[in-house]
Order: sequence, then structure tokens, then C-alpha cells
Amino acid sequence: MSIDLTPEAAVADLTDRTARFVREVVLPVEEEHRGVVRSDRVRTQLQTAAREAGVFAPHVSPEYGGHGLDMRGRAPVFEEAGYSLLGPLALNIAAPDEGNMHMLEAIATPEQRERYLRPLATGAVRSCFAMTEPAPGAGSDPSALSTRAERASGGWRINGHKWFITGADGAGFAIVMARTSGEVGDRGGATMFLVDAGNPGMKTVRHIETLDESLFGGHIELVFDDCLVSDDAVLGAVDEGFRHAQVRLGPARMTHCMRWLGIARRAQDIAVARAAERRLFGSRLADLGMIQQMIADNEIDIAASRGLITQACFELDEGRSAAQSTAIAKTFCAEAIYRVVDRSLQICGSLGVSGDALLGRFLREVRPFRIYDGPSETHRWAIARRTVKRHEQAAAR
Repeated sequence: MSIDLTPEAAVADLTDRTARFVREVVLPVEEEHRGVVRSDRVRTQLQTAAREAGVFAPHVSPEYGGHGLDMRGRAPVFEEAGYSLLGPLALNIAAPDEGNMHMLEAIATPEQRERYLRPLATGAVRSCFAMTEPAPGAGSDPSALSTRAERASGGWRINGHKWFITGADGAGFAIVMARTSGEVGDRGGATMFLVDAGNPGMKTVRHIETLDESLFGGHIELVFDDCLVSDDAVLGAVDEGFRHAQVRLGPARMTHCMRWLGIARRAQDIAVARAAERRLFGSRLADLGMIQQMIADNEIDIAASRGLITQACFELDEGRSAAQSTAIAKTFCAEAIYRVVDRSLQICGSLGVSGDALLGRFLREVRPFRIYDGPSETHRWAIARRTVKRHEQAAAR
């Protein structure tokens, strides 16, 4: 049976137009700001340009102003957007907004979609997803969730402590995971709530200083102190928050991989251009065996990452759980992309560590990917457990 991996004509066209847009419009802005933008004015300008170029919101359904791409269709477009640190922001596919749009479109009520999804999809507002807590709260183990929501007159009262909430500074609303039944350590009993910015019970503690800086809105520590929300704020069903979040987690892991794969390609392009022009010891760097090995290893890591993303996206589009394939792809891509950027920096030598190239910035940005969306160690643990379970089931048959 033959398998044709050629994208549909509409996807191929959008991919090409995204590539041109990123190179002609986004890269000059990235160079000006050295890959880190904190100005909402710049964000709005980039998104207006993307809308005019017809490449805005490729993942959202046409009803909300997007192109309605499935996961396989998103992969090449997101990769081209990710060729610049600012490309995902321009196309409105940056984390956490992209994952939140995906989830809202899947499980929100019609009224919630109009109130929260539509302005988010158009770029009128931003959002955040408040799940992670300081130790011993929820992190790699979501069952450690300690933030609680209790019934109050006409709604719910949320109390808890969150941190590393990406994009929270300036977000129009937060999707907050809180325990509504059971005890810390229970696998169920969580509910997601939509909390508007300006709610007096949701308070910013601080910006957390981190290795990466390019994700718009920073990483924020929040406290929920008698945060009152109405019954209409429940996203999905009460006590079903962990199950509903799976709608977001698998696809979001893959879109992270897609975007960072674009940066890996960018790093490789910078390194190959340098190797082709730089002469040492009487020859070009590109003609030296050790440099050729690094260039080849980069190509292998890029191709393997793309293949694993394609497999996981196929399973997601088919409606499968894809837990194993997304875990494998996320683990491999997070480490492979770092290897590509690191080798590229090494090839460029002093240029690589200087501010004249953005490779040092890329390295700082991709390193945390081995931790967020589940650290590599947690994914390996889950991959191994599923593998052993599959073996035991086969043996029992």
C-alpha cells in the first residue's frame, strides 16, 4: 500500500505563503527586537500583516476567521511559521492561545465560544492556561492538583496558588484547573473554569525570571484568593477537567514540536551558510569531516522529528488517543531540536555565541521544551509503562 505524504493543494499554497510572509515581514521585526517582543502594539501590527497576507489563524475553523486545517495540515504551516521566534505570534498560533482555541472550539458552549473563542481567534485578546502549581502541587503529576473550587451562591469560589502560567501578563482571561471533588492525589475530580481578567480574586504575584523570554506575556505566578465565578464559567463538565484537558494536551504537544522544528531548520540554515563560506586550514568548513557529520546529524534529527510529528498527527486526525505517539514525538523532538541548535551554534564558533547571530537566543528558547508539556523523563516513564502493558496483554492472549 502506497502512502502519499504530499499535502493538499490548499495546504501547500498556505505553507508557501506563510514561508514568504515570515521571511519578508517577520524576520526583519525579529532582527530589530532580537527575538523578544513585549509590546502589544508590535503584536497587533504583526497580526494585522498576517491577516492581510491571508495566513492568519490557520488552525481555527472558518466560522471564527481561520483556515480550518486538521493536524496534518497544520504541521507544515506551523513549521514555516516557527522559522522565526515571532512567526507563531504573528499567525496567532503561539502557545498558550493556540491550544486554548483548539479546546474552546471542541468543548465550550456556544455562548462561551462567542464570548471567549471569537475574540481570541481574531487576536483581540490573549489567554492563559492556569494548571501548574508550586511544589508540592500539580506539575508533571496533575493528580497533585491542590487549587480548590467550592460551591458558592450562584457559582464557585476558587482558592489556590499557580505558577509558570505562560502568557498571563495582559491575558484577557484564564482557563483555570481546580479540584472540585476528591483529595490531592486522586486521578479525577478536577474542573476547568473561565476566569476573566480583572476578577479581584485572581492576583498576579510576580513575573518569573526564566531561561526563555520569547513567549508573549511571560511566565507568571498567580494567587486565587476567594475568586468568585458564576456557573457559566465552568468549561466542560464539573469533575471532568482532566478528561477534557486531553483534548488540548496531545495536539498542543505536537504544535509545540511543529513550531520549534521551524527554529531547528533556521539554525541549520544559518550553520550551513556559515560552513559554506568560512575557510579554515586551507578549506571550507563545509569540506571538513567533523563539520559534515554535524550537518548530516542535523538533517537526520530534522527529518526524524518531522516523521514522528506526521505519525502522531495522523492518529489524532483519525480520532485515536495518540497518547503513545504524541509522547514519543514530544520526547524525541524536544531533544533533537536542542541538538540541532546546539550543533549549529558549534559550527558557527564565535559567531554562534555572539549577538550577531540569534543562535544563542534560539538555544535558550528551545532548552525548556525538554521540561514543559511534560519533561522527557515523565514521557519516557509513560512510554515504557504502555509498552510493558501491551506486551503483557499480548502474552495473555
